[in-house]
Amino acid sequence: MTKLLVVKANNIIEASYHLSLNEQRLILAALANMPKGEKVTDDVGYCVTRESFIELGVNPKNASREIREACDRLFNRTITITTEMGTFKTRWVQDVMKYNSDWALANPDFVREMTGSDPYAEDYVLAAIRFSKSVLPFLSNLSSNFTQYFLQDIAGVSSGYSIRFYELMMQFKSTGYRKIKLDDLRNMLELNDKYPLTADLKRWVIDTAIDELNEKSPITIKYQLLKTGRKFTHLELKFEAKDKTSIQLKKDPNTPDFFIKLSDPQRHFFASKMSEMPEMSKYSQGTESYQQFAIRIADMLLQPERFRELYPLLEKAGYN
Repeated sequence: MTKLLVVKANNIIEASYHLSLNEQRLILAALANMPKGEKVTDDVGYCVTRESFIELGVNPKNASREIREACDRLFNRTITITTEMGTFKTRWVQDVMKYNSDWALANPDFVREMTGSDPYAEDYVLAAIRFSKSVLPFLSNLSSNFTQYFLQDIAGVSSGYSIRFYELMMQFKSTGYRKIKLDDLRNMLELNDKYPLTADLKRWVIDTAIDELNEKSPITIKYQLLKTGRKFTHLELKFEAKDKTSIQLKKDPNTPDFFIKLSDPQRHFFASKMSEMPEMSKYSQGTESYQQFAIRIADMLLQPERFRELYPLLEKAGYN
């Protein structure tokens, strides 16, 4: 799952919707299999396997059942998206296909080719998600105003709020800082009248997400609630990549053999920031998308000569 990239338009990141944890997993697993930087149509279904749910932290004993239940609920879920023209409400998906195990056993070559999974596994289940025509433009062939992160970053989280908070921070990964109005946060999470008291919002939503992300994600987060007058009105988030202090520097940056071996989460975290820098344009290959460029930069950071060349920009991206 190391290279599975999730890409969403910022309109989706800030949209108003409520999905259960498994419904979010279903969408993310499908999105991770969607071609990046290519136009896709709404007549294509993207597969979700039992194995993909297990990789996201679902108990293997429950994975098949939870996929089936999430498929049933997801079909009725809506999302409210704000654009320059206005706000519109639509469904996430136009259909969800649940292939049964008998069909998979009768077509094992197709299943292996399309999903890489084993149809002979016990309690096998395969789903295919076909996104709605209205939502699809915010999920594919994006060249600007989008947010991206690796699916493994949120593997193992047990709260749907954790995923939403992680995406809201990744939207501002270049600065490591985000300030959100509490009213906007409630709207994005579609809380309606739930947790009207700030103390309850803090306990059941904010602390739940931040504590879990500090434990399980590749970033460390600090936050505080800010007041306007006597009322709490804003949430301030500050975050950075983990494990910076565990990296051992080799001599001086100006020495010929200077090289720092970054962890995979660090490489991809900083490569994503660097892909948006004007100074990196000379390394771009024309038609590639930001996410494709970021993956290539992450590979460049594994090469000692390239690493020394890119080190000043790595520092500018926040590495120290």
